[in-house]
Amino acid sequence: LEDAVVMRGMINWPNVTVAAQLAPPPGPEELKRSKCVLGLIPVVYYSALLCVGVPVNVLTAVVLSRLACRTQKTLYYYLLAVTGSDILTQLFIIFVGFLLETAVFHREVPALLLQAVSAAEFAANHASIWSTVPLTVDRYVALCHPLLHRQISYPERARRVIAAVLALSLASGVPFFWWSDVWRSSRAPSALDAALIWTHVVLIYFLPCSIFLVLNSLIVRTLRRRRRQRRLGKTTAMLLAITSAFSVLWAPRTAVVIYHLYGSSVHLDWRVHLAYDLSNMLAMLNTAVNFFLYCFVSRPFRETVRAVLLLPWPAPAHASVSSLCSGKYKRSQRDGAGQMSLRGASHAV
Repeated sequence: LEDAVVMRGMINWPNVTVAAQLAPPPGPEELKRSKCVLGLIPVVYYSALLCVGVPVNVLTAVVLSRLACRTQKTLYYYLLAVTGSDILTQLFIIFVGFLLETAVFHREVPALLLQAVSAAEFAANHASIWSTVPLTVDRYVALCHPLLHRQISYPERARRVIAAVLALSLASGVPFFWWSDVWRSSRAPSALDAALIWTHVVLIYFLPCSIFLVLNSLIVRTLRRRRRQRRLGKTTAMLLAITSAFSVLWAPRTAVVIYHLYGSSVHLDWRVHLAYDLSNMLAMLNTAVNFFLYCFVSRPFRETVRAVLLLPWPAPAHASVSSLCSGKYKRSQRDGAGQMSLRGASHAV
């Protein structure tokens, strides 16, 4: 009991009764404001996604760096850019945007800081999505125009393309400094809000998905025309998996944002609020799934992961015996061929 009294004296417990008496009565907008139906579920979800996604993406970056240095293939440089952009998205959007602003700071953050963080979030989001476009273009050129790919595809050019994409993504986030917070804004969307929303959905979904659809269709059609190519290669399968995951996971959020503009508001309708929360959770899942796609498709990636984690790679049990037998078989073939040649020479004499 004494410990409880001491702890209660150390903690400044607020007087709820006095605070309720001094607080102004809620206005009509506050009464109409939609409530978060999910409660603490988004906080738990984003915390778990951050705890899993950031270490996994850091491991992916280390593995891709080793593969890029070892093979000097542009593919790994583009995948490394996608992974780095995903890490920035997780830090800015999930950690700063969802967890710190919503769960910790709530409304005590200055408006200027919120707008600056909003611009950084959109820049990281655009970089994460548009880093996949050069990867798709590179795979299209490699499969459909292999001679041209040998001429124009090399690490230095890939680094310049990645730097240009990141610079343009950073610049594209500046207009979203004036993005209106759909959770807290009670007014109807203005003309500026409509312009920013349409710019956002075009940049993050409609335009990249159109590029993915056209180039992937051309890649699949080219592979089908080749009679020897009975199935998709691992690199093509990886590309299709990455772009398909993005298209599926980001589609609900795009639809909800457009519905917020022309239909009911997130601030007023709890159903739209719920749909917006769920669609954001689904879209952010896209930043943590690429590692598992790479492991599933690419054997060199799995082997490098084991090497980075210092895990022993299982070797066949009879590898030495089989290599010894194959060596003996090759030597016997060479000896037999030598004897046949000597016999032929003796007969000729």
